[in-house]
Amino acid sequence: MEVLIVNTQQQLEDAYHIRKVVFVEEQNVPLEEEIDQFEDSSTHFVLYDETTPVGAGRFRVLDGVGKVERICVLKDVRGKGSGKMLMNAIEEYAEKQEIKTLKLNAQTHAIPFYEGLGYQVASDEFLDAGIPHKTMIKEL
Repeated sequence: MEVLIVNTQQQLEDAYHIRKVVFVEEQNVPLEEEIDQFEDSSTHFVLYDETTPVGAGRFRVLDGVGKVERICVLKDVRGKGSGKMLMNAIEEYAEKQEIKTLKLNAQTHAIPFYEGLGYQVASDEFLDAGIPHKTMIKEL
């Protein structure tokens, strides 16, 4: 498996496809909330197994802080290190941009995954698209 930074229209469509499967179809997030106004200002990532897209995420910078968003992998590759591979690629990208702090809004069931990567809970629980989340922070 390998993570690529999106630089073609096909790769972007692959990222959107994975996000739609995971967030829209599995979790019932409305499509208009999933694909939002920040798409053009984000750097997108796609995880491929050979030539098949199996994961995606995006990254943007807000006030000097790296915002990690829309991290998802398909059901059949979860629990096999694919999410960690995706996150590592995004963190490496952030470091190259000289970003020192990363922030993400984790679905509460995913908090242990992010804690294992060094993120710490930094907020109370809140709802995003009807799903419980907490903000998490990591210093690089």
